[in-house]
Parts: sequence; structure tokens; C-alpha cells
Amino acid sequence: MARKREESQPVNPEDKLDFKKILPIFVIVLIDLLGLTIIIPLMPLYATSLQADAFMIGLLGAAYPIMQFVGAPLLGRLSDRYGRKPILLISQIGTFIGFIVLGLANSLPLLFIARVVDGLSGANISTAQAVITDSTTERTRTQGLGLLGAAFGLGFVVGPVIAFVSLSLSGNNYHVPAFVAAAFSAMSIALTWFWLEETHGLEKRGTDKVKGVFSISAIFKALGHPAVGLLLLLMFAQQIAFGGFEQILSLFTLNRLGMNASSNAILFVFVGIIVVAVQGGLIGKWSRKWGDRKLVYLGLGMLALGMALTALTPSQTLPGYSKAQLTAELSRPGVTRAHEAPTTQDLPIAIPEDGNSGLGGLLWLLVAMIPASIGGGILQPSINSLITKRIDPAEIGGTLGISAALLSAANAFAPLLGGSLFQAGGSSLPFWVWAVILAVLLGAAYALIKPGREEQVAKGLARGGAGAH
Repeated sequence: MARKREESQPVNPEDKLDFKKILPIFVIVLIDLLGLTIIIPLMPLYATSLQADAFMIGLLGAAYPIMQFVGAPLLGRLSDRYGRKPILLISQIGTFIGFIVLGLANSLPLLFIARVVDGLSGANISTAQAVITDSTTERTRTQGLGLLGAAFGLGFVVGPVIAFVSLSLSGNNYHVPAFVAAAFSAMSIALTWFWLEETHGLEKRGTDKVKGVFSISAIFKALGHPAVGLLLLLMFAQQIAFGGFEQILSLFTLNRLGMNASSNAILFVFVGIIVVAVQGGLIGKWSRKWGDRKLVYLGLGMLALGMALTALTPSQTLPGYSKAQLTAELSRPGVTRAHEAPTTQDLPIAIPEDGNSGLGGLLWLLVAMIPASIGGGILQPSINSLITKRIDPAEIGGTLGISAALLSAANAFAPLLGGSLFQAGGSSLPFWVWAVILAVLLGAAYALIKPGREEQVAKGLARGGAGAH
């Protein structure tokens, strides 16, 4: 009888995510990301078709995250001051213009202009995170931010497929995917205009009028914040590892397993499915059960394990592998290799010899991808959720903007570091270095990130719920 009475108790509304509030921003971000992820695999080849050398391709690749580094805090602060919806619309219009310029580009300067414009306006993720924060409670925030991460996972699975299909149907016309991306961007603008409701009303904006919009000093001030400074540093440092992992993985599989673009596409889909599962559902349950602080520990540990297991992947090519066929595929000029990392064209990658084929290497790598994907899926939403629970509500948009800017800075630096390590010490060295970095971060996080206000609130809610029984 006691159990029946306990089961009949209504669910605490603080524990239940309001999906009706979250759904519009989830769909908007997903469609917005489809535009971005359609372009990512195309860009190195687009630049090559415009006579860019390897250095220029690397510089072009760095332009987007560098502009995000500038744009994310700017948009975050502006959303605190003027509301989420108008700033999101302005940034989406900028992204649309960037895609149109990209589709019309017939020279390298236009290509750079397109990436700079898209990078500045593509920093709207900080505004989307602020919408999620406005629409959730402290008990459901990690799950809400996790759903935003799930949109990323879905986008990075579906976007390259759309790019591949549009290139195939157009005879590898590089302009067509850019216009397809612009169409998705226009769709996201319409959804924001007609569907998204403002979550940061006039009554919440008064305290922001005396604050500067953005400066480098604001980043250093945030890093020195006693409650969240360490979390912001942790966000940057873990992305050096995870962002580098994402960029170098295709080079590693090419060198170690002889995997071509099609094989890597299957691997990326596998990783994306795990990330979507984690961020779309599991992270909410884990957050309520263990709390964000322990989730950060779990994410760092799992990602470190995944890096180490990846480094130990046996050198064994897939069944049916042919060095001659793979060499021909990589050497054909003008063929779009949709899932290849940009750094492939910068690094001399050794291709495996014939005669050592089997499934052992692939199966090992798939196992390694499980903890790597879980760890990568956990870290960003759990760190950002913890940040929002330890600062004043009026500072949430700006602080999440700084968090996104640090992510962009890490994304600009990570492939340079990973590529240098790959070239200097072989395909395993970057993964060993990242495993060590993550292990050190785990030790530092365990020692320095102490229980905060959010855990006291959670205990109070738990006691209140127990008292209600």
C-alpha cells in the first residue's frame, strides 16, 4: 500500500522538461546546422577549385572558428540586452547571406568573405543556449542543453549525406550545396520568425544596460570568476582534445585501417547515433541521478578512455581493401570526398599496404568510439549547465557566449595541434596526447570543482519531495 501511495504521487514539475518550450529552438537549431554541415565537407575542395594551396585552405578553415570566437560573446551580450529572438534572427540572416555569397563565389576573396560572414553570424549557438536556459529549471537544464547537443549530432549525421547527394545530382558542382544550405537557412529564419516566442522579456533586460557588449577583458574577467572561471577553462581544454579528435579521426582511419570516405561516413553515423542517444535522453536521467559535477567527471574519464583505446587500434585494413584503388580515389582531381577532414590535403598520409585485411581493427575502433562518443556527448551540456547554475541569471547569455567563444578558439587551435602531432610522431601520438590531457583535466576537476549552490538546491527539493510523501 505504501508503495502504491508513493507511485501515485504527482511528478515534481521541477523534474520534468517542458518539451513544448524546447521543441521550437531544437528544430530551428537542427535546420540551421544542416546548412553548416552541408558546407563543412565541401569547403577544402571548393577552395582547391579556386586555385588555393594547402596553406590557404588551412587559413580558410581557421576563418570560421576565429570569427565565431569574436561573434559568440557579442551575440550573447546583445541577447541579454535586446532579447533572444531579434538577435537570433539577425544572426540567421547573416548566415543566409554567407551561404548565398558562397554559392556565387568565383574567387578566393569571395570565399573568405563568405566564411567570415558565416562565422560571425554562426555564433548564434550562444543565443540558442540562452533560450534553452530561459525555458528550463535548474533540474531540467542539463537535459535541455543536451537536446541542443542532440541537434548537433543529428545535423552532423544528416548534413554530409545531403552534401553528397546534392553533389552527385549536380555532377560535383560546388555551387549547388551552398544554395541548398541557403535554403535550409531561409527555412530556419521563417521558423524563428513565426514559431519561436521571446524568452527574455523586457523585465529581465534592465540590469544589462550598464554593461559593455564584449571585450577581451570580459573573457578574462569571466575566467577569473570564482564560481565559473575553472569551468570555462575546462570547456576550452576538453575541446582541444575532442575537437582535434573530430578533425583527425578520418586521417587516423585512412592511415591505420585504409578507410575511404564511404567507410568513414559509416563511422561518423555510428558516432552521431551515440551522441544523439546520450544528449537526447540519457543525459537528463544521469543529471538528475548524479548531478552535473559528477557528469563532468564521467565525461572526462570516458573521453580519455576512448582516446587511449583509439590510439591502440590494430593496423588492419578492411576486407576487400586495395591500395591501388584507394590511391586512385584520393588522387582523382575534382572528386568531392564528402567526409574527409580538411587536413587530409595538408599532410602526407601513409596508406596501408595490401595483405593484412580483416575486421579486427574496425571492431576495435568501434568499441573505442563508444566511450569517446559518450564522453564527448556529456561534457559540453553538463559544463554549460553547471555554469548557468552558478552565476546570476542576468549574466547567463553573456557567459554562455564566452563559453561558445572559448569553444571556437579551441576548434581553431585543435586541428593545428593534432595535425602537427600526427605529422611529427605518427597517427597514434595525437590520441595519446589527448588522453593524457583529459586524464590531467579529470584530476584537476575532481580536486578543484567543489559542490556548489545547485547541489544545495537539489537537496532542498529532494527533502521537500520526501516531506510531501
